[in-house]
Amino acid sequence: MIDFIHRVTDKLIVVSEQRRGELRRIVQTRGFASLAELADSLSVSESTVRRDVDALERVGEAKRTHGGVFWTGSADKMRVFDSRGDKSAVQKRGIAIHAASKISDGDTVLLDGGSTTYEIARQLVGRRLQVVTNSLPVANLLSGCGSIELVLIGGYVDHRTGVTLGPMADGLLSNLRVDKAFLSVAGVDEEGYYNSNLLLVETERMMSRIAAITCIAVDSSKFGRASLSRLCGLGEVQWVISDKQLGAVWQKRLQAANIELTLADET
Repeated sequence: MIDFIHRVTDKLIVVSEQRRGELRRIVQTRGFASLAELADSLSVSESTVRRDVDALERVGEAKRTHGGVFWTGSADKMRVFDSRGDKSAVQKRGIAIHAASKISDGDTVLLDGGSTTYEIARQLVGRRLQVVTNSLPVANLLSGCGSIELVLIGGYVDHRTGVTLGPMADGLLSNLRVDKAFLSVAGVDEEGYYNSNLLLVETERMMSRIAAITCIAVDSSKFGRASLSRLCGLGEVQWVISDKQLGAVWQKRLQAANIELTLADET
């Protein structure tokens, strides 16, 4: 009897995994699918679809909105950020959730091409916003979302990161104005914020100039580290979002620089 129960349970698990794999394929291919369409395609109830979508949401591959599901995971043939080997993935997701909660519908938001800002983009799927980005992965993620007016900045494309940068990107940015700019950095020390690409830093400086509020979205592992090129000094941005593992010394330094500091919960 016990062996029979185990066989039935194993079979149900396999069927469930196959169904979720097919649901994942459908949503990834279409970019968006309604719950009714998914239920019909999979020959299951909408309540079953909701449970399967919840599983995809937990790993950041889908986001349920009113009436349907948007794909927010990786795209074929497009450089994306795989969080499976990222030790700071939980912190980055917490930072992203908090950042998204401070963005109002109708805002014009700028996102650069870092892994943390990509997480922010995932949280914005389905929102009514204007989004400006120099990131091909972010643009690919948001391009199928009809509620978002998307502006992709052109320029030289860095094949390693999938971002546009250089004089053309800087020139296009100089004609824009945004409410909030969210920037990723490779390191933070007492002198300021750093990235390893000289052209990227020039583009990020322009992003900061056109923003009413510049926010550095950075997990605590980046503090105490410098990189090749300094973006700006500690006090030259208005807001820093990090996580609750950030040490007390760094919290005091940022607060002494008159920066609004937010320590996001892990999720």
